[in-house]
Amino acid sequence: MLNTAIFFAENESMNTFTRAVDLLHRGMDVSALRYQVSANNMANSEVPNFKRTVVNFESELKRAFESEEKAKNAFQLTRTDERHFSLYEPHDYRDVQPRRVLDYTTTAKPNGNNVDVESEAMIVLQTRMRYEMLSELVNFEFSQLNTAMQKS
Repeated sequence: MLNTAIFFAENESMNTFTRAVDLLHRGMDVSALRYQVSANNMANSEVPNFKRTVVNFESELKRAFESEEKAKNAFQLTRTDERHFSLYEPHDYRDVQPRRVLDYTTTAKPNGNNVDVESEAMIVLQTRMRYEMLSELVNFEFSQLNTAMQKS
């Protein structure tokens, strides 16, 4: 069984509506996680030596999409056995998970704590606005589907 062939077969069967809604829901989940992480950072803003946490997701998601594009255009070798390595394996975007990462690179206060409450409050506001936008986009996707179903 060839993993690359399975990957493309699954993606071809996944229509754009399903993929769009899946990505929007994943974005909403990441926004909720970011909100929790920023709230935790603010709650610990006065704890000595506390290091703020950030959420990484978009850069890994971008790498997964780029690997899909490269795999489509890449030279494919025929594999006669699963033990043979493939020339290029795409990374499925559905396997990308948000990661919490401690920020050890900055120190904002003399006590070793690097949480800037104003910056975290701005992140919370941006995250809230992003979540609302994503939920509106989900509503739009379903309204488009509803419109298409009514016309048929």
